[in-house]
Amino acid sequence: MNELRKSADRGKADHGWLHSRHSFSFASYYDPEQVGFSDLLVINDDRVAPSQGFGRHPHRDMEIFSYVLDGELEHKDSMGNGSVIRSGDVQLMTAGTGVTHSEYNASATQPVHFLQIWIVPAVNGLQPDYRQAHFSAKDKRGRLRLVISPNGEQGSLVINQDARIYAGLFDGEEKASLTVAAQRYIYVHLARGALTVNGQRLEAGDGLRIRQGGQLAVEAGEQAEVLVFDLRPNELPRME
Repeated sequence: MNELRKSADRGKADHGWLHSRHSFSFASYYDPEQVGFSDLLVINDDRVAPSQGFGRHPHRDMEIFSYVLDGELEHKDSMGNGSVIRSGDVQLMTAGTGVTHSEYNASATQPVHFLQIWIVPAVNGLQPDYRQAHFSAKDKRGRLRLVISPNGEQGSLVINQDARIYAGLFDGEEKASLTVAAQRYIYVHLARGALTVNGQRLEAGDGLRIRQGGQLAVEAGEQAEVLVFDLRPNELPRME
């Protein structure tokens, strides 16, 4: 069974300096029908004003994935990491036994638009860790490029969960397909533009749940940027 959730149905938060849309329940937004999918717990679509951001705050026992769409995001953490994440960069942090970090818009004049995604790890109590890589537009143009996987194949970042995440850019006649094991779940998040996925038309911010793997076909993009999650066949995240 496939299930489309429209962008307008997502949770909303407006803090002035931050405009956020929540695909799943988060903070003050709670919907008992939207509390994650498989091991995917959070997709926050955040727009942060210039020189503003999230001050130092803690996390533990979570795989936290940031994907910048426009602008620059400055990251600092208690492991000693400091970097500026730009469009095409993928950042993955294992919170494990505990980490604190901050995220600020690195620009004094331009907003930053990014996705922050949380995936429940396979086990708790891991050593905190930080990984970052760049995947150019050429890497993703007209294809689904593997950016995160359990074993780091094809230069992807390693995640502590049985999950694979693909990113792609599609416009005009560009199309691609992905074969996913029949027993797996798939989640598609369209970050921007418009795209047809297995015959279903998606607009920016839409999410598509697919509860049986097989062949995934993407086509007829209009300046589309998409993330595809290949996940374990669990309906909801299992929090220990």
